[in-house]
Amino acid sequence: MSAEMKRKLKKTVLLAVKIAVGCGIAIYIAEALELEYAVSAGTVTLLSLLGTKWETVKFSLVRLGTFFLTVMLIFLIMPRMHSEWIAYGVIVFLLVFLTNLMGWRATLSVNAIITAHYMTRQDFAPAFLFNEFMLVFIGVVIAIVLNLFHLNKSQKKDLMEGIRYVETAMQADLREVAGYLMGEQMKEQRSRSVWVDITLLEGKLRELMEEAREYQDNTFESHHDYYLDYFEMRLDQCRMLDSLHYEMRKMRSMPKQARVIADYIRYLADYVVEKNVPEKQMVRLNEIFAEMEKEELPESREEFESRALLYHILMDLEEFLKYKQAFVEGLGERQRKEYWE
Repeated sequence: MSAEMKRKLKKTVLLAVKIAVGCGIAIYIAEALELEYAVSAGTVTLLSLLGTKWETVKFSLVRLGTFFLTVMLIFLIMPRMHSEWIAYGVIVFLLVFLTNLMGWRATLSVNAIITAHYMTRQDFAPAFLFNEFMLVFIGVVIAIVLNLFHLNKSQKKDLMEGIRYVETAMQADLREVAGYLMGEQMKEQRSRSVWVDITLLEGKLRELMEEAREYQDNTFESHHDYYLDYFEMRLDQCRMLDSLHYEMRKMRSMPKQARVIADYIRYLADYVVEKNVPEKQMVRLNEIFAEMEKEELPESREEFESRALLYHILMDLEEFLKYKQAFVEGLGERQRKEYWE
């Protein structure tokens, strides 16, 4: 079994255990308090646990708030309609409209359960209102408590491994691009290989961004957006590699300046690491720009076009470095201390 499969299995088992334990405890407490529809407390817990720590806290509070909105609609609509199914449909319509409008669609299922209870009992007394409130309250409190338990250390380790994987893959892609620019053997095969490798890396980066977003939402400290910002930066750089490679494929011939740029790309590959500020790489790139401006004018149209494409490649490399530069400049003092020292 691969490491990724083991990681997914571990997360799935933890979620299943939390839901099973949480639902059982919620129902037990509801029954101990002699609440009607006690099993619904377990359902509220289940629905509340299907998210990250931050989502659980946020939507648990919203669930309590929308509970009173639901009760208000029930009290206003249900007694005034003779048909139960029409009353239920109107209330659900309003709930869907309002919760979707406010971005609270995740609370809809619990509110629909409460509406169904009222439709079944037709009891508008304060005691039944308290009964329904306690079902929601028990469910969300248990969900909040259980969602404090997450595999944050393990997830952080996986993200660090993801960073190392991305750096290694991007270094290899840059070296392949340099080899293509130098016109090495099996040029067409190498071109297809570079294209596929860059596409695969983009897919992996999107997966890592989702993991980073989940990790961020499972912590309450603001500086943990570091990993998400890092992978977003690498994805932007990956897109620049796409652009750079596209420019290369349009070249009909390789002028002598191509070797200088290929050597620079190989040099740059060694500095695609997490804790590098690309100042020296930017200085060296500017030197290449200056040297190219001193070159004699191209003698043929083909040479002119190839030289122009080389200049575009240099501009893509400049953008590649600027993404990392902007990431470094955007780091807060706490992020620098925790992740770079």
